[in-house]
Amino acid sequence: MSVHVAGDSPARPGGPVRRRRLPRPTAVPGIIGTAAAVIGLLDVVSAVFPAFRNGRMHALAALFPGTVSSLAAATSVVSGILLLMLAHALKRGKQRAWWAAVTLLPVAAASQLIYRHSIFGALVSLGLLALLVRHREQFTALSDPRTRWRAAVNFVVLSAFAFALGLVITSAHPAAESGDPGFTDRCRHVLFGLFGFEGPVRYTSDRVGDVVGYSLGGLGLLIACSTAYLVLRPARPVAELSAADEARLRGLLARHGARDSLGHFALRRDKSVVFSASGKAAVCYRVVSGVALASGDPIGDVEAWPGAIDRFMALARAHAWLPAVVGCSETGGEVWTRETALDALELGDEAIVDAAGFTLEGRAMRNVRQMVKRIERSGYVCRVRRVRELSEGERRRVRLAADAWRGTDTERGFSMALGRFGEDADGDCVVVTAHKERGPGDAHPELGDLRAVLHFVPWGADGMSLELMRRDRAADPGLNELLIVAALQQAPGLGVARVSLNFAMFRSALARGERIGAGPVLRGWRGLLVFLSRWFQIESLYKFNAKFRPEWVPRFLVFPNSRDLPRIGFAIMQAEGFVTLALPLPAALQRFLPGRAGRLAHRESCGYAAGTGGGGAAAPAQDPRTESVVA
Repeated sequence: MSVHVAGDSPARPGGPVRRRRLPRPTAVPGIIGTAAAVIGLLDVVSAVFPAFRNGRMHALAALFPGTVSSLAAATSVVSGILLLMLAHALKRGKQRAWWAAVTLLPVAAASQLIYRHSIFGALVSLGLLALLVRHREQFTALSDPRTRWRAAVNFVVLSAFAFALGLVITSAHPAAESGDPGFTDRCRHVLFGLFGFEGPVRYTSDRVGDVVGYSLGGLGLLIACSTAYLVLRPARPVAELSAADEARLRGLLARHGARDSLGHFALRRDKSVVFSASGKAAVCYRVVSGVALASGDPIGDVEAWPGAIDRFMALARAHAWLPAVVGCSETGGEVWTRETALDALELGDEAIVDAAGFTLEGRAMRNVRQMVKRIERSGYVCRVRRVRELSEGERRRVRLAADAWRGTDTERGFSMALGRFGEDADGDCVVVTAHKERGPGDAHPELGDLRAVLHFVPWGADGMSLELMRRDRAADPGLNELLIVAALQQAPGLGVARVSLNFAMFRSALARGERIGAGPVLRGWRGLLVFLSRWFQIESLYKFNAKFRPEWVPRFLVFPNSRDLPRIGFAIMQAEGFVTLALPLPAALQRFLPGRAGRLAHRESCGYAAGTGGGGAAAPAQDPRTESVVA
């Protein structure tokens, strides 16, 4: 039966629950955020360039002492920068941004009046303040999850911006400069000014010197105060799956895990989860760049999915997150689009092989059969086991191998990756290893005879889904085919009837575009995908999967609006590990970041080695589970 949650309209007795569409957010926060950005930019420009001052009311300067006017100029610069920083949060309707803007705008209005003597500028700031107060109910969104990494990002970005703006401020008064200072002198003056000291550049006007000095000092104070605030405020995890939530999810997977091959990936520890009111369904997600990114179908009873979806959407609205779902099934996409105002787009296809019917016989399997026979004659031997059957030493070697053969500097994977290996709770996972004795000059002697590894997670009681595929780059071509064939041939002995392999991005476009009679648009789209395959595994991954004669099952992307697709795509690339925005700090400094050492120690004790990823999945370009598919 359907679960009645807040937002449902009454249903006829015995009839289905009718859910009313929730109203879309108004455009007021977006308009006010844009206005704040424009006012902030004008505040900065008017304070930096003397030509923007209002000459008609210049006589009012006598009413204010020179120091007060200079401080007003510095205040105008700082308040303008803060308004620019708050603009995006105001567009998203953030509550704290509203309070900050309401506090800041009177200061900006006063600085406009004192320094520029502009009644119009002051009225514009006060007008925006009135709009904020008038539409207070539009700014109720809660703050995003945060970590102290933001303090480091804030320090670096704001310091670079302040230095560039300081050079502009220092050079904006050429008529008042004493002598002919060079670029090096100006850079030194900015650096000294940010720390509150007088630099080598001299001005003939005390007022100009005070304006430059106070402006640089204000920028330095802004950097120090904002960074200190971000460091000292309590940190909330960006995403963390608690032990209690993981236990509840495992219970749901035990009862309903056979429905979705991606269900087990909900147990990633860097995801958050929201349960339906009945506790019979859940949506797992991660917030990336303001996008609440769910993956796969909701976990649990299909009848309870609407309750979990409603709670997820309510949470997204409360925080002004952009909701999106990557890699859901056709059934999941239908439920998402029916219960919300979201739309769906086919993303690609998942390759699923019937293990019981798999055979190497026949003309269609000739190439795979020949490749497997050749690699077996080279001395490679495969072993297929449950993870619980591995000793601790074998588990450690697999972790080291996954790290050494990853092929990228960053961890990849989100929607089709577990991100760990060898925990006792994951003992039902299946690992396939290829072995061959190493020669005296071979790399990685600590790995013994291990040459390649596949890792599958459970898919209900009779299925498994590929999570990780890694091989020694020096190994013979065809080793991946050998591993997959070994897994498919021995799957029935493990009680496995169906095996989910890799995800092929835009598979249907590639397949239809090469058929006879394909139209010019379809052929052009296929040509673009083939061109992009020079850098990403698009066509090659599709052809690799097609060797095993799978059933192609479509996967979908669910999103609010077409204009949001670039932002959602960028968030997916971040989540999957294709784009990394973290600062490349030295290891000696990273260990001083709060909590990092403990997190790395935990990863090394219960999962992959530090920095090692699982696989990956429905990313915009390729499936990171198969980073070494193409030899």
